[in-house]
Amino acid sequence: MSSPTLSQKLTAEALGTAILVFIGAGSVPLTVFLTGKNPFGSAELSTISFSFAFAIFAAVYSVGHISGCHINPAVTIALWATRKVDSQTAAGYIVAQLVGAFIGAGLTLVILTGNDPQALGLGAVSVNANAGNLVGFLAEVIGTAILVFTVFGAAVDGRAPAGFAGIVIGFIVYGIIILVGPITGAALNPARQIGPDLLGAAIGAKSHLDQLWVYIAGPIAGGLVGAFLYEFIGHVRTATVPGAAVREPAHAEG
Repeated sequence: MSSPTLSQKLTAEALGTAILVFIGAGSVPLTVFLTGKNPFGSAELSTISFSFAFAIFAAVYSVGHISGCHINPAVTIALWATRKVDSQTAAGYIVAQLVGAFIGAGLTLVILTGNDPQALGLGAVSVNANAGNLVGFLAEVIGTAILVFTVFGAAVDGRAPAGFAGIVIGFIVYGIIILVGPITGAALNPARQIGPDLLGAAIGAKSHLDQLWVYIAGPIAGGLVGAFLYEFIGHVRTATVPGAAVREPAHAEG
């Protein structure tokens, strides 16, 4: 059986990221619309967390066998830094993920048309004012480190039990959002924030562009920490395959 072409992998990454942003991030404004609550209580936070988990299930098991389902620049950069993805493929994946994030945010805008998307936003998150950007940065580092560590253990390491990566990664994202969500919204993924935040700003919705560095630098730094920590303790022995050196889909979320 022939391997997917690079264009097929890039398309899969864009579609997978669009699923994540539409279902996951899109659940944020829809929850505000349905409940009128913002900030959220524990019930609303749990609902949003489940939305991200189910989006990851869908993405991993639908496109993971095509592209590896990184759907997160922090995951792609971590795989590149550990020499599991070549530079050209990594760059292409990141561009595809950003395109997918804008598509997902655009779909959210479509379904909110007529319900004041400018007020509801498109799912971009922000740092809790009581925490501040530095604490927010550290929260994103910690959350993404746990996520990428899990990705490497459940999906990248060829010794991992087959068939469970999507479930494990989806539920660790659920848990991380429950803990980190009250501090930063738990983006854990630069693309997941960039798409809704920039498109939201373009339509006049409240944006958080001054905090964007938190959601870019934090997940990237955290992803590197998680990847190298797993490399140190796990001695990963997987073949270097352009696009996704994984036996099972390698993802992220949030």
